Amino acid sequence: MKRLLFLLLLMVLPLFATPPTIIKLEIKGTIGPASSYYLKEGMAVALKQNAQMMLIELDTPGGLSTSMREMIQEITNSIFPVIMYVSPKGARAASAGTYLLYASHVAAMAPGTNIGAATPVNLMTTPQIQDKNSSSSPSALEKKVINDAMAYIKSLAELNDRNVSWAVEAVKEGKSISAKDALRFGVIDLMAEDTHELLKKLEGRSVTVSGKSLILRTKGAVIKPFEADWKTRFLAIVTNPNIAYIFLLIAIYGIFFELMNPGGIFPGVIGVIAGVIALYALNMIPFNYAGLLLIILGIAFMVAEVFIAGFGILGIGGVGAFAFGSLLLFDAETLGSRVSIPLIIAFSLVSLGFFIFVLRFLLHSRSLKAVTGMDEMVGATAEVLESMKDEYRVRCHSEIWYATSDSVLEVGQNVRVESLSGLVLHVKPIKE
Repeated sequence: MKRLLFLLLLMVLPLFATPPTIIKLEIKGTIGPASSYYLKEGMAVALKQNAQMMLIELDTPGGLSTSMREMIQEITNSIFPVIMYVSPKGARAASAGTYLLYASHVAAMAPGTNIGAATPVNLMTTPQIQDKNSSSSPSALEKKVINDAMAYIKSLAELNDRNVSWAVEAVKEGKSISAKDALRFGVIDLMAEDTHELLKKLEGRSVTVSGKSLILRTKGAVIKPFEADWKTRFLAIVTNPNIAYIFLLIAIYGIFFELMNPGGIFPGVIGVIAGVIALYALNMIPFNYAGLLLIILGIAFMVAEVFIAGFGILGIGGVGAFAFGSLLLFDAETLGSRVSIPLIIAFSLVSLGFFIFVLRFLLHSRSLKAVTGMDEMVGATAEVLESMKDEYRVRCHSEIWYATSDSVLEVGQNVRVESLSGLVLHVKPIKE
């Protein structure tokens, strides 16, 4: 009877057992500060909900090494398994994605995906172009960066018992391989068509997490997608090179318009707000100082063309500096993306068109005769209406003015306004 009760208990207990929870994250696009913050928040939620594991669907061209290292620290110090899955078909884990895959406790890829090209790129150094006839060698700084990256990925490969030699080649020579070859060479652990198949293959698999051996149980697991909050989404938007570039230009032009028209308020407010956001973005992602200075210099040349007649040389030079600086501002190999070429062309042409319009309008307005104010009164003709002891009363533009003159004037005489002092005209008789 005791044995029967025991067997019955074993059959009933699974019905009341809580199914394992899997927190699922999706990291798509360039690795940056937003990706790092998103992973940290997901880790906190997984810990709070006592999740059995974390599943990360990865598709990235690479990104910032600082953000990548922050994410790797979160993964390697996790108390629960982190499964990195390059998905869907056609996705990739290039550059920083290779390191993340090597750092995960279980690395998996979907068919039709690839991994590799993990050579680090430094934005502020220019890679040397070598050919067969060249005897030049990498600089000391480049050697340090490459050696550091090789040692880093080698330690990750040894930590999770993956192919060390290929990892070093991916960094040193920038090699890439398909998912099928990655599985064959021991770069990854699994290859699965979709998440459902991946969970089946993970069932009963043994992994080592924080020095402890764990058995994965995925049968009947509940997958809970973790969505990025508003702060993460905002961070992802403003650290996009195209968006940061737009905010930077809005700031420059907004402040410029405010200085051109003091008291406008609206351009100044928009410019300052955009400037703060642009500075925040530039603080989060690396940029080229030469590119930023060329953009500012280009705008300065175009502004100078408005005030100095340079026969178009300053304007053309300003547009050239503006466009070239925009190209240099962000490096695609470092960030995974750069400022869109059509966006640069559009802003360059709009800037050139705007300043040409302002230049023509300004030169035309300077050549026109004043129609109001003090400048318009000088040179106008007036008629003497009344002669008093020290001054006269004259009619000018159908208005009665007090006037003074160095000559003796007679009533009915026509005079010309020489200057204006307050509300008193200084006139001079017109010689007939």
